Amino acid sequence: MKKIFCSIFGHHYSISKKVTSHIKEYKCIHCQKEVTTDVSGNLSALTPELQDINRTLEHIYQRRHTASHAQTPAQQVA
Repeated sequence: MKKIFCSIFGHHYSISKKVTSHIKEYKCIHCQKEVTTDVSGNLSALTPELQDINRTLEHIYQRRHTASHAQTPAQQVA
C-alpha cells in the first residue's frame, strides 16, 4: 500500500544521515527507499557502493573537521 502511495504522489524524503555539509542520505517516510546526493547534487539510489563511499567521506570529513578545531588560534595563523 505504501509503495502505491509513493507511485501516485511521489516519495516524501527526510534526512536520515548527514555525511558532510553537502552530502546527505535520505529515506522515504512511506516506503523506506533510501537515496543520497551525488556529485552533481542530484538524488541517486543508495547502493552498497555509495554507502561505502559515504562512510569514507564521513570519516575523512570528521577527521579534518575535528583536526581544524583542535588547533589553537596561534597554530592556525602560522
